[in-house]
Amino acid sequence: MSTHTNTQKQAAKRINTQYLSAERVAEIIQKKGIAACLHGVASYIQQDFLRWNDFDKCARVANHSHDGVIELMPIADDTTYAFKYVNGHPNNHRFNLPTVMAFGVLADVATGIPELLSELTLTTAIRTAATSAVAARALARPNSKTMALIGNGAQSEFQALGFHYILGIETFHLYDIDTAATEKLVANLTSMGIKTKVFNSTREAVKGCDIITTVTADKTNATIITQDMIEPGMHINGVGGDCPGKTELHGDVLRNGKVFCEFEPQSRIEGDMQQMTADFAVTELWQVLSGKAEGRTSDAQVTVFDSVGFALEDYSALRFMRDVAIELKMGESMSLIPVMSNPKNLFGFIADANAKSAAPSLASVEAAIAHVVNAAKVAELTC
Repeated sequence: MSTHTNTQKQAAKRINTQYLSAERVAEIIQKKGIAACLHGVASYIQQDFLRWNDFDKCARVANHSHDGVIELMPIADDTTYAFKYVNGHPNNHRFNLPTVMAFGVLADVATGIPELLSELTLTTAIRTAATSAVAARALARPNSKTMALIGNGAQSEFQALGFHYILGIETFHLYDIDTAATEKLVANLTSMGIKTKVFNSTREAVKGCDIITTVTADKTNATIITQDMIEPGMHINGVGGDCPGKTELHGDVLRNGKVFCEFEPQSRIEGDMQQMTADFAVTELWQVLSGKAEGRTSDAQVTVFDSVGFALEDYSALRFMRDVAIELKMGESMSLIPVMSNPKNLFGFIADANAKSAAPSLASVEAAIAHVVNAAKVAELTC
C-alpha cells in the first residue's frame, strides 16, 4: 500500500462522522426502552449541570418570522462543541409537518471535526421531558402523585412518561382545546398502563394536582394558568413559553411562587419571566442541583420552573444518544468532510473525486462479470 493511500485512509478514519437518522434513533429508543432513555438523558443532564461553570454559554440565536422561529443553540466545554438547529412553527400541522424539527452536531474542539450529526426532533422531546423531571425531582414535593398536563400535542407523551418513570407520578389530568390531541394522548398512555383523566377546562384539570405542566404551542402571550388556580404546595412546570411574545403563566403566578430557570440571560428574554422586571428574583437550576442554593423550603411553598430549553440539555442528549448507539452497535457513518492527502490542496479534491467517480467500482465490475456469466448460461441452455 502506498504512503499516499495509507495517509488518506488514516485521515478518513479520523474524519469519519457518526450519523444518527430519525429512523435509527427510533430504533435505538425501541431497543433501549423509553424508560431507560429518559433515565439516561436525565442522568447526563444532571451530570452536566453539576459542572455548569465548565461551559462557554450563550443565549440561542433566533430568527423570528410571522409563522414561527428558527434558532441555533450553541455550547462548548474544553473538549466538545455542540449546537442544535431547531424551529418552532405552531401552524405546521396545516402541512402535516411537526411544530418542532431539529438536528444537532457534536464536534471536537481541538480539531473542529464534526464527530456526530444526529436528528434531534425525537431526542429533543426526550431531553425536554428529562429536564422537566430533573427540575421537578429537585423542586416538587417528594410525595407527588398527580400531574395536570395542559397541552396534549407532540411533547405531551414524553412529559407524562418522564414524570411517570422518573418521579413516580401515577395519574395525569389532561386538557387541550383540541379534543383529538387529548384522545391521541389517552390512547398512547393507556396502552402503556398509565392512568389518565380527561377534563373540560384547565381550571378543572389542575384542581387538586401536585404538579402542573403546561406545554402549549401557540406563539402568543397567553395566560393558561392564573393565580386563582394555584393551590399551596403545587409545582408548576412551564414548558411552552419559550420565545419573546409567548407566555403561558399569568405574572401573579410568578410573583407568588419561587421561580427557577435554566440560563437566566436567555430565560428573561424567552420565558414567562419576560413579563417581569429586571430585578425580579430567580434562581438557576444548576445552583439547586449543586447545593449552592435552596429549592423548595416547605411543603406549602409554590415552586415554578420557567423552562425554555437550553443548549446544555441538547449537549447532554447528544452525548447519550451517541454513547447508546455505540453500545448497541447501531451507529452509521458518513463522509461529511473532504479527505485529502495534502490538506492545503482542497481544489485537488475535486479532481480526485471526479477520477474516483469515473473509475469502475468493485461492485460494478462484479455485477458486469455476473451478467456475462448468466448470459453465457442462458446461451448454453438454448443451444
